[in-house]
Amino acid sequence: MSAHYSVVQTDVKTGNVVATLPVTAIQFTHSLNAAGTATVGIPLFAPEADPESLAPGVSGLAILRDGAPVWAGILWALAADIDGGTLSLSASGFHSHYQGRHFVNGWSAKSLEQANIIKAWFAYFNADNGIGTDVSLVQPTGHLRTTVWTRYELKNAAEAIGELADNIGGFNFRYVPYWVTPGKKLGHRFVMTSRSGVAASHTLTHRVNANVTGVSYDSTALCTVAYATGADKGNGEKLVGIFENASLAARMPERVMVGSYTDVKETQTLIDKAQATINAGAVPVAIPELTLYPGQFSPLDFVPGDVTAINVDAGYVALYDEFVVTECATTVDANGNESIKLALASKELWSNATNPS
Repeated sequence: MSAHYSVVQTDVKTGNVVATLPVTAIQFTHSLNAAGTATVGIPLFAPEADPESLAPGVSGLAILRDGAPVWAGILWALAADIDGGTLSLSASGFHSHYQGRHFVNGWSAKSLEQANIIKAWFAYFNADNGIGTDVSLVQPTGHLRTTVWTRYELKNAAEAIGELADNIGGFNFRYVPYWVTPGKKLGHRFVMTSRSGVAASHTLTHRVNANVTGVSYDSTALCTVAYATGADKGNGEKLVGIFENASLAARMPERVMVGSYTDVKETQTLIDKAQATINAGAVPVAIPELTLYPGQFSPLDFVPGDVTAINVDAGYVALYDEFVVTECATTVDANGNESIKLALASKELWSNATNPS
């Protein structure tokens, strides 16, 4: 039996359910360390298509699978097809809220556990006309960080979270919706997990339980030497962190990557950034894309950042390896049929970016 999907409109600030929407189609995507997106179609002339109630930036959307929230976020745009009689709703996950939040008073945290920094950031933004992001599941990671910005830098919160995650010993993150009061009030939690992901719990075999539609191989990130430049020292010079991959340099000509982190004021942080660049560029990246066979899996069976095993033998493509899920995209048509597609990347890309200790 196929899953039953529905969509509710919420108030972004409170999470209160406003209405259940009459949907014509649903598409939603969970993306690794990013907001993710959703597109929902409703009849243009439905009573729920009310501009006084359904408004970009004010309204939220939550997608329910058999009554349980599997995706939630903020409505940012609408497009009306008058001839077709449909209204297309475009939403992004809750991380999109933090793209519009800034440290207007600056911020200073020196050698603090990164989980505590994250908690402090969300407390700061929740207290000032926020969306109530819950951080009760955030646990200590054992890694200390220094983050210092002046009020004049107006650091973007989403960017800050991404930069903190993208470090040696960093983390993957996502926002998980849940019922505070079933059917009436929706909440969402910020969840941090190890960059090494959860051990593979599924094996996807081409033409058995999945259709591998394509595999691309990308060497764009290959790097033998990485430089990370930071803040100006005040004399026209910038702080610099350098890291090298001698074993790769023995196999290929020198290839340099340079990253700019103008708000980083600590050399060790820049060295960590350079090492992360080296680790991410240690091997060519294999990027499979596949569609799961219907009825065998749920969209929540494949959380971005987790590991899944892929088995495909098709000429040049011979993959018998573990991969990290980078995106899980689900489409539900007008008849309620569910289609789930995955995008993946080499496991080494992520495991190499974790602290080896």
